[in-house]
Amino acid sequence: MELLEINIDGSLNMIGYAIATIAPALGVAWIFSSVINGTARQPEARGAMMSTAFIGFAVVEALAIIAIALAFVL
Repeated sequence: MELLEINIDGSLNMIGYAIATIAPALGVAWIFSSVINGTARQPEARGAMMSTAFIGFAVVEALAIIAIALAFVL
């Protein structure tokens, strides 16, 4: 019986980065889906919701930027 040998070429850090970007992607999706729902319920509050959404977007995307920085450093 022969053993199956698997070779992984490339950097395992990039695989870790790919996994680490799942949370920010879900966070951005949830933020903007909430804004869409809120705008559908109360259209006149769109401006306030969008400014809050962009602040949340920046905070969530900071996680992805930190993850890619760590992937290149390690």
